[in-house]
Amino acid sequence: MSLSAEERAAAVEFRIEKALRAYEQAKGVIGLKYWEIIANRLYYAAYNAVSALLIAHGDVAQSHSGVIHLFGQHFIKTGIFPTDTGRLYHKLFTMRQTGDYDDTYGLAEEDVMPYVEPTRELITQTTTLAKQLLAQS
Repeated sequence: MSLSAEERAAAVEFRIEKALRAYEQAKGVIGLKYWEIIANRLYYAAYNAVSALLIAHGDVAQSHSGVIHLFGQHFIKTGIFPTDTGRLYHKLFTMRQTGDYDDTYGLAEEDVMPYVEPTRELITQTTTLAKQLLAQS
C-alpha cells in the first residue's frame, strides 16, 4: 500500500495520538491494580508508537509480528535504537499475550510496573524520530 505524503503524515499523527492515549489509560488504571489491562495498554501504546515510526519510514506491517520484525530490522539491528529497546518492545508483546490469553498465569504488580517508565521513554524516542522522518520527506 502506497500512501501520499499527506496520508502518511495523517497516519503517523493518528498512531502517535493512539500511543499517547493508550499510555495514559495504562497509567490511569494503575491505582486499580488491573495488571493485565495495564500490560495490554502499555503494549498498545508501544505498538502504536512503533507503527507510527514504521509508517514515517515508509513501511507498513500487516501483523504485530511484522511490526516487531520491521522495527528490529530497520531500527534495532542498524543501531538507531539499542537492543534493550527491542527487548522492551518484545517483552511488552509477551506480557500482553500472557495477560490476554494465558489461562494458567496472571500478571502481578512486579511483572508490570517496571515497564511503565521505559514504555514512556520508548514512545517519546520513537515518536520523536517519526516526526523527524516526516519533516525530512
